[in-house]
Amino acid sequence: MSRKYKFHDQEQLYFVSFATVYWIDALTRNEYKDIIIDSLNYCIEEKELDLYAWVIMPNHVHLIIGTRGEPLQNIMRDLKKFTSKKIVEAIRNNPQESRREWMIWMFERAGKKNSNNESIQFWQQHNQPIELTTVTMIRQKLDYLHQNPVVAGFVRQPQDWLYSSAIDYYTGNQKGLILNLSYIA
Repeated sequence: MSRKYKFHDQEQLYFVSFATVYWIDALTRNEYKDIIIDSLNYCIEEKELDLYAWVIMPNHVHLIIGTRGEPLQNIMRDLKKFTSKKIVEAIRNNPQESRREWMIWMFERAGKKNSNNESIQFWQQHNQPIELTTVTMIRQKLDYLHQNPVVAGFVRQPQDWLYSSAIDYYTGNQKGLILNLSYIA
């Protein structure tokens, strides 16, 4: 693995991106995104994850993170492993999921191609962590992350996307879905 795709300094902030295999729009239903929210809240409370900013899109997630406890690579490994199992289970058990059979087939197909998996793969293998070493880098990634739903045409204003920390940053008086969000000053 390339050196640039690793968490080197546990005391730095990182911009992390991870996507579903084949960029499948598997996160279109709120109940699937809620699994990620619950898992992020758990990691904040139990693994001492510092979550500064986040957005969940239909096929990928962006985070700005740090840690007060467990190493970031362990937190990310556990987060992705847990959410992949729970989301795939939710897809399998959702009678309203019209693409259920196709998505499961694609996840199984990806799993068979990767020897790191038992049988199924939901997330792509990498996290692409980028160490944020300057205030300029932090601001650029914060803006990029919050503008994702706007650029995709889902909302007109970043704070209108429910599955993002934009409401915490842009409104000043409203709280988003993450209970103990850390803030970038």
